[in-house]
Amino acid sequence: MAQKRCLILLLFTILLLDHITGQSSKARKHSKRKVKEKNGDLKSQIDKLWQEVNSLKEMQALQTVCLRGTKVHKKCYLASDGAKHFHEANEDCIAKGGTLAIPRDGDETNALRDYAKKSLAGGGDFWLGVTDMVNEGKFVDVNGMVLNYFNWDRSQPNGGKRENCVLFSHSAQGKWVDEVCRTVKRYVCEFLIP
Repeated sequence: MAQKRCLILLLFTILLLDHITGQSSKARKHSKRKVKEKNGDLKSQIDKLWQEVNSLKEMQALQTVCLRGTKVHKKCYLASDGAKHFHEANEDCIAKGGTLAIPRDGDETNALRDYAKKSLAGGGDFWLGVTDMVNEGKFVDVNGMVLNYFNWDRSQPNGGKRENCVLFSHSAQGKWVDEVCRTVKRYVCEFLIP
């Protein structure tokens, strides 16, 4: 009888321990799930903070560009320090976070002309972000977008397949001239202000 009691007590203890460990296992799983959820929330918060920091860095860089260059409408222009052929000039502007300047109307053309007169020694010609490299005679901006504004000089464009890049001609009061892309010229980068 004493053995039966001990056996029952032992079975009861084992069942009780099994029940308790099962509960703690469920609690651990629940706890792990909560930790994962918290980690996920923390990760998304950190990601959002990094996005904000990067956005602030871009804004600060843009403000620096605007201070060194000039601000017109919702754009900043910054003249190059040196001269390059069209493709190098375009890559340099992209590396700085912009594109080659693309005047979209007469006001922007006038602002670019005035800025270039002050910023480019001798007020020479400079590259614009306009080409017909992809489709001869169909001039688009460097992003491939169709242009709604052109400011061609008399008898321009006249270069055919040989002249696929566009210059802003200072001597022609801001009129556009097509030119061989390998020609080395100054350039102005354009940065959009959000």
